[in-house]
Amino acid sequence: MLLKEAHARLTRSQLAHLGSGEVAYVRKMRSEEVTRCFPEAPSIDPELDLWALFGADGTPILLTDNRSSTFFKAAEDDLKTVSLH
Repeated sequence: MLLKEAHARLTRSQLAHLGSGEVAYVRKMRSEEVTRCFPEAPSIDPELDLWALFGADGTPILLTDNRSSTFFKAAEDDLKTVSLH
């Protein structure tokens, strides 16, 4: 019930910025998703496993083929990480 009450008090803008600059999420990506999130990325082999780091508000931070790199970048930027499945 407390979560529902807190949500009712937050504006859309406040909710969108919740955790901004503090929290980031790690997500595995398919090559066909890359262009949408990372438009500057070169063409990528569809067989390659990719990992992305995003800010809490969905801002793309890093795209890599090495999952550990996402956590190193988050630590470098003082961000707490969560994984999305």
